[in-house]
Amino acid sequence: MTEEEPAITEQTVENFHGCYLLRSNSENKYYRGRTYIGYTVDPNRRQKQHNRGRKFGGACRTNNRGPWQVVVIVYGFMTNIAALQFEWAWQHPDESRRLRHSTKKTKKENALAYRLRVMAEMLSVDPWRRQALTVQWLSVEFQIDFPTNLQPPSHMTVLSGAVKTRKVTAPVTPAGKDTGRAVKTFPESTADVAIVAEDIVLSCGVCKASVEKSEQVTCLVSSCSTRFHLICLAKIFSLDDELLLPLRGSCPTCKTPVLWADLVRFRNGHYRDGIVEIQGAQALAEDVPEDAGAD
Repeated sequence: MTEEEPAITEQTVENFHGCYLLRSNSENKYYRGRTYIGYTVDPNRRQKQHNRGRKFGGACRTNNRGPWQVVVIVYGFMTNIAALQFEWAWQHPDESRRLRHSTKKTKKENALAYRLRVMAEMLSVDPWRRQALTVQWLSVEFQIDFPTNLQPPSHMTVLSGAVKTRKVTAPVTPAGKDTGRAVKTFPESTADVAIVAEDIVLSCGVCKASVEKSEQVTCLVSSCSTRFHLICLAKIFSLDDELLLPLRGSCPTCKTPVLWADLVRFRNGHYRDGIVEIQGAQALAEDVPEDAGAD
């Protein structure tokens, strides 16, 4: 891991996209210790499917070879496509052009140790080293320290504990139509009447054009909370290093330094119980060295 012990906490994440590593605890010594890598939007449900078998949604390779234990999950991908690309490379390191430098499995490595080493190598190369990813250990007994030369970038979070997912959907009108508009209720006589509010058009703090929720990112500072198009703010943050996925920058409205990773985490459901305070955002931004993530 890092020099400090990772925090043990239960995370609730909205719109989850993650890749998980399973280990078999089968009583059959032929299957015990085998590993499986997959993608999921709900890790708890997926683990149950693997353990119940193929008829209940589990994979062919895990059928009747468990029970399976989730060792670690890497999540925070913006889309399912990004997560599936990570999954494929993790499953096929010998074929991935991103991992040509990676050495093959040695005789001294068991399946789990090899998969964890590949994960560490993936987090240290493009494009993943610049993404707002979280590494969450669900089985502390298998938790390892990352090698000194393969430490995750400082903007990535390493945690231990359970993870829950929560799907976010647009409000539904009484007629059952998903409008994406705000709905409020108030009592009239003895009945509650649902009223569909006027559409609120939000504008991007950079280009001033309207911005939909699906394409927006919000400033973490509660007194600001300006909304931006993802691409607009990414361009502003990337002016210094000319990269599409920046490491940090300052909010164009309130000028507060903030990590790009934290903006993405907030967009994906983190920090819902408390917005990062100004001093916290500044401390995080100042903590990132200029060469973070560099070769």
